Amino acid sequence: MNSGLGNRIWKSIFAVVLWGAIAFSVLLAIVPPAVALDYNKESLIETDFSGRDLTDSSFSHANLRSSNFSHSNLEGVSLFAANLDSANFEGANLASATLDSARLTRANLKDAILEGAFAANTKFDGAVIDGADFTDVLMRRDVQDKLCQVAKGVNPTTGRATRDTLFCP
Repeated sequence: MNSGLGNRIWKSIFAVVLWGAIAFSVLLAIVPPAVALDYNKESLIETDFSGRDLTDSSFSHANLRSSNFSHSNLEGVSLFAANLDSANFEGANLASATLDSARLTRANLKDAILEGAFAANTKFDGAVIDGADFTDVLMRRDVQDKLCQVAKGVNPTTGRATRDTLFCP
């Protein structure tokens, strides 16, 4: 092979690799990684968060009355002392979320996953929990007993029966 031709081939290969590396680094600069958001103490009544990835975000003491979190990823989210009256969490992933002292009165938790959530002193009065997965959720026994009175269904994602995850008799 002619050494001039070989050099041109190597230069062409080098140029393609270099341009590919430049394009990749530009792409990384344009697409930022997912970032946890801070919504603490904000008034977000009727806000639509449906279908979003809110992993590790914080909504402590926020007013989220009638907000929509359906089919959102809320894994590790803090909803400490949040007002979630009539909020929609249908099909949401609330695994390892902090729900302590939150008000989930009349909330829709149909098919939600709450596995490993911390829900001490959480109010679930009037909440729809059909198909919700409460595996390893830390909550008061009296709240658990109340939820057992209305528990039914099987979570479509985990395959667990709501009554079983609540240890209902």
